[in-house]
Amino acid sequence: MVVSATEIGHGVVIGAGTMGHGIAQVLAQAGIGVTLCDRDDAIVRAAVARIRDNLAGGMARGKVTQADMEAALARIEVATDIAGAAALADVIIEAVPEVLALKKQALTAASSAAPDHALIASNTSSLSVADLADGVAGPQRVVGMHFFNPVHIMKLCEVVTHARIDDATVDTARALAERLGKTPITVADAPGFASSRLGVVLGLEAMRMVEAKVATAADIDTAMRLGYGHPMGPLELSDLIGLDVRLDIAEFLATSLGERFAPPRLLREKVAAGKLGKKTGEGFYRWDGKKPIR
Repeated sequence: MVVSATEIGHGVVIGAGTMGHGIAQVLAQAGIGVTLCDRDDAIVRAAVARIRDNLAGGMARGKVTQADMEAALARIEVATDIAGAAALADVIIEAVPEVLALKKQALTAASSAAPDHALIASNTSSLSVADLADGVAGPQRVVGMHFFNPVHIMKLCEVVTHARIDDATVDTARALAERLGKTPITVADAPGFASSRLGVVLGLEAMRMVEAKVATAADIDTAMRLGYGHPMGPLELSDLIGLDVRLDIAEFLATSLGERFAPPRLLREKVAAGKLGKKTGEGFYRWDGKKPIR
């Protein structure tokens, strides 16, 4: 049986990118020691620098104290050896790119070295958790824990079940999400789960509207912010997530659920041109630092 959420003392996050560094941050802020793993030492060092910047931003807004920042950073260590890090883990959260083979490789390597009590979670936003559990040592302890970007701010965590999961695994995942300051929802292992399926539909239709010159990206986003109360428009959100990530998810959902998820031509063109959103400085917007230029 997996460990209870209150007994989790050390976590391992595999993948130090946009989502991985954020997950590591919230674990550390919750008092959990964390090892952040990636294939290259420079990548994980850069991720720790991003965490430091996030915490400094929290201090500037009065949300984080100097002592909180120092304590959180002291709980974070880095590694490039997944198996070595996993041997001491109470929870492992995979956050590598949204490619089934890469995620399975990471989860298989980690689970084979992890203690039997360790919770094994994937941050996948659309892939089948049952498929990810295949080949994992102890598939009953594998769960989806889909966090949202930026992890240290967004409050939702989708807990994704599958046919072979234990009830105790679901309970621990939900309780861990709450310990991290998130609100968990439990969803079935269906393509796109709840949030990605709905969010992708909105984002793709907004892209088609830009493509058809119905309105500009800024005006479409303004419509959703002011007309529907969304905190961020679907195109700005797509830029923040990464247009390459949006494309991968859309292609997977189109295969699974039908042509209504087919990626628009404009999305394919932007990805082919390397205009991936905030991380490259341009997508549907040009980005200057943390804000889009409208």
